[in-house]
Amino acid sequence: MARPPSRPARAAKQHTARQESKLRLIAGVWRSRRLTFEEIPGLRPTPDRVRETLFNWLAPTIAGARCLDLFAGSGALGLEALSRGASEAFFVEYDASAARILRKNLELLGATTGQVWTGDALQYLAQPAARPFDIVFLDPPFRAGWLDRILPLLESGNWVAPGGYIYVEYEKETAPSTLPTTWISHRQKEAGQLRYQLFRRTAP
Repeated sequence: MARPPSRPARAAKQHTARQESKLRLIAGVWRSRRLTFEEIPGLRPTPDRVRETLFNWLAPTIAGARCLDLFAGSGALGLEALSRGASEAFFVEYDASAARILRKNLELLGATTGQVWTGDALQYLAQPAARPFDIVFLDPPFRAGWLDRILPLLESGNWVAPGGYIYVEYEKETAPSTLPTTWISHRQKEAGQLRYQLFRRTAP
């Protein structure tokens, strides 16, 4: 996931002190592959068991899907989608260092259909959608009000294809206050303090 658009002035100096962690892809052509990502404040890759549940939900539709990982961070969701047969994954990540490592991991995997856009999610959605996505992954920083800003833009900008899916992670006590009327809840579960939910977009 991405961080909010404010960064400390000392970010360049702090970069050298960042620790590295490992991400494991669960299934698909890159099953059990481990990739490195930097530990950045606020970055919390989707846990393995949550990812496994999510992609079980998406199993009938993941093959050939175009995916948008809007708060990419480590890229766990978009990379897992590509591993399981998605045709394309577009990653949006604010932190330049995280975006650089994500590009490196895509190159390491030979994932030619993965692209990374470095910048703020709101800026990205301010552009016209050239073509809607089949699946959108949303794992924004907690307690920062991102979902209430992002969800209306996804709908008004036609970023999700009719019949497409929107996956959302959020803290249990703070559900999105407003949902587009064209979205219906498909599945949802909880894991600790996390609630994760899959919506389907009906035809407007």
